[in-house]
Amino acid sequence: MAEVTLAVDGTTVTVPGGSTILDACRALDNDQPTLCYLDNLTPVNVCRVCVVEVEGNRTLVPSCSRPAEEGMEVATDSDRVRHSRKMVYEFLASSVELDLVDEETVAWMDRYGCDPDRYGPPADPSGDRDQRKAGHHRIGPGTAAETVHQPVKVDNELYVRDYSRCILCYKCVEACGEDAQNTFAIAVAGRGFDARISTEFDTGLTDSACVFCGNCIGVCPTGALMFRSEYELRQAGMWEEEGQTVTRTICSYCGVGCNLDLHVQDNRIVKVTSPMDHSVTSGHLCIKGRFGYEYVQEVGDLAVTPIDEILRRARIDDRGPRRHPEPRA
Repeated sequence: MAEVTLAVDGTTVTVPGGSTILDACRALDNDQPTLCYLDNLTPVNVCRVCVVEVEGNRTLVPSCSRPAEEGMEVATDSDRVRHSRKMVYEFLASSVELDLVDEETVAWMDRYGCDPDRYGPPADPSGDRDQRKAGHHRIGPGTAAETVHQPVKVDNELYVRDYSRCILCYKCVEACGEDAQNTFAIAVAGRGFDARISTEFDTGLTDSACVFCGNCIGVCPTGALMFRSEYELRQAGMWEEEGQTVTRTICSYCGVGCNLDLHVQDNRIVKVTSPMDHSVTSGHLCIKGRFGYEYVQEVGDLAVTPIDEILRRARIDDRGPRRHPEPRA
């Protein structure tokens, strides 16, 4: 495909045909903020923080999916772009808990002078959003910011779902669907402000089509989906990401050759990820690769670490220890 030449903020750049505006920006080391975009997923254009201004276009366009065109003139830092991005960030931060987003997102919000508190304090939680009827929206008091608060869903020992942190970026839906797992265990339920990620009929994960690959966790940008081990350690105030080491190895279960990044704290594996630039996995794993490391933790007579009891709690509920959910064919 022929190359195309365009101008980004007055600087000319040539990119391969089929490239997006975001690709052109990155070719100039002029990166743009993203929340719903990942290199290993299909762009869905829902977060709108990457919008840019294209000369001749009536509306702002998402740079992550809009193809670059010959002669296109793009502005990434105009007043219109800055105002739009600021409003999106503020609306998200006023309704969703964003305390676990990455430093890059925080830096973009600071750059645009975001002040979500101007919409008022968070409104009181309005019960289980999964029980609301589509189209029946609660009327708020007008003096507080409505939130997407939900009780944390802890229904298995592998990962938890805290949808109070969900920004509806669709990454988990894409990873569970055609882009990776092809399981289609989750989708968007509800409409408008009541839209949320849900299993079929809001059934528990262990009774759903979920195969517990954990690929949804691997793409979540806000901590709405989290390893049970990480969740329990955070609840106990013992999650120390700065003190963790990350060791790359090869999964020991089969001959595919998936790369694993083992996140280790106090000489214990606390979670497993996979590099997105790995040609075999593209960041995705199966249940064995992501969660099947318990045999490594059988330490025998070795000294017990302070986090062992917390990790044990992640594998046991009030009914005693349970088997991990079995993958479905």
